[in-house]
Amino acid sequence: MTDRKYWMDTLVRIAHPVLDALSERRLRTVMPVEALKEGRSDYTYLEALGRTLAGIAPWLETGPRTGDEGELRDHMAAMVRRAIDAATDPASPDFMNFDKGGQPLVDAAFLANAVLRAPNELYEQLEPKVKENLISALLATRVIRPAFSNWLLFSAMIEAALYRIGAQWDRMRIDYALRQHEQWYAGDGVYGDGPAFHWDYYNSFVIQPMLVEVLDAVHDQYGDWSDLRSKVQTRAVRYAAVQERLISPEGTFPPIGRSLAYRFGAFQHLSLMALREQLPEELEPAQVRCALTAVMKRQIEMPGTFDDNGWLRIGFAGSQPEIGEEYISTGSLYLCTTVFLALGLPPEADFWQGEADWSARKIWSGGEAPRDKAISG
Repeated sequence: MTDRKYWMDTLVRIAHPVLDALSERRLRTVMPVEALKEGRSDYTYLEALGRTLAGIAPWLETGPRTGDEGELRDHMAAMVRRAIDAATDPASPDFMNFDKGGQPLVDAAFLANAVLRAPNELYEQLEPKVKENLISALLATRVIRPAFSNWLLFSAMIEAALYRIGAQWDRMRIDYALRQHEQWYAGDGVYGDGPAFHWDYYNSFVIQPMLVEVLDAVHDQYGDWSDLRSKVQTRAVRYAAVQERLISPEGTFPPIGRSLAYRFGAFQHLSLMALREQLPEELEPAQVRCALTAVMKRQIEMPGTFDDNGWLRIGFAGSQPEIGEEYISTGSLYLCTTVFLALGLPPEADFWQGEADWSARKIWSGGEAPRDKAISG
């Protein structure tokens, strides 16, 4: 099996239960809600949708249109559009919560991020009424006040998506998020999560990808946004280099910080930079693919990762419910799909060609030992 087929099959294995059930308006009926704290059923379904779509979107948008993969892509894209309809239709039994509590802001932002990543498949091809419902759902989140942390980017992402699809948008929510994250930049390609720096993977789960993609969408609106975009992209390249070096020769990575139940979603940023073909010069695309594939195999093939019906279970390496924070539930786990962003690259891209050892594997084998270097800006 080629790595591309392994990635595709694994993505579909993870995403299919969510999208199949929601497309048939029976997600609330069949999806389990594993959580350490009661009350997560108010949020878990939107979590499952937004996070799954954030990961699958590039493949839907630019994946093959012919052959077996093309047929599968077409099938999944149609299923996703039905799922968006079911989630945003007030008459649907699976109509989702976009305005009660704080959590809906997070996962509406992942849904908005998916729309930015696949505007044709996830917006232009929607029926007019579904477009209206989607916009209404995104606008409904404005009643939620974001925490003074990476959450500012959730508000910014929603506004960026509204701008790109031609809806009414709020520049101030974007400007505030951008200004604050510039103040929270800690150096050497890493941002604080709010005023404090945290040893976790939120630079990859949220901060770096959303900064890059929000600025992609709106940078031409103001000169200082355009200037900031170039700095953000330089830092993003450096952080990708750091992420690649975190992957051990065995395909493991440090279990540091919170939200470890997102598993290999910790490498969303590295996969995004591969998708954008903006990897550091010292990294071959193939070595990044091989490193990410090794991580996928270590985690997805651990016994207990899925329940008997194919739903993800809380854990980092298999089923480990104790590793989930109080905000973690079944739907949360689908942020792991963001590691598959590079499936948006065509099969003939350099990323999918050949085999190559990644940095830690080279160094720990006693072979080539490429030097690492910080950036100053």
